[in-house]
Amino acid sequence: MGFPKRIYTLEEFTKARKCVEEGYRHRLRIVGSTVFKDRVDKMLKLIRKAGYYNYLRTYIRQIIEIDGVSQLREAEATIWLNSFTIKEAVEGARLIVQKTEQMKDYLSGEKYYERGELQTINKSVEFLKTLVKKRLNKEVRRSCEEVIKLWTKETIL
Repeated sequence: MGFPKRIYTLEEFTKARKCVEEGYRHRLRIVGSTVFKDRVDKMLKLIRKAGYYNYLRTYIRQIIEIDGVSQLREAEATIWLNSFTIKEAVEGARLIVQKTEQMKDYLSGEKYYERGELQTINKSVEFLKTLVKKRLNKEVRRSCEEVIKLWTKETIL
């Protein structure tokens, strides 16, 4: 059984969920400029290093460069990213993991939109903490630690 081209109807949703349960993995496709593809490739290397690549391929079909707002397109199993969002590889990889977790929740039938982004942000911070434990150069490790601090610090309103 192949993964549906879109996940819009109940039948398509059920088929997509069944594919995931049976271990389906997408052949991840990156669509965009050469610069965009190079940046995404750097992020994917970090995602692989942390052991999250198959997790990504389970839920996301493609990552597309856009000029607008970066977002998950659930009906397409696609992440839309703008070049500004992914200038920094560690933050870009974190965002991809966050959107992957959101897609997982969608296919699981979780009401992720009611919980806000907290659960998905927690998953992305978990990814960064896993990545820090890997052998990284000092610059990448420092960047991971900075992004972790950014996403875990408490703000006072």
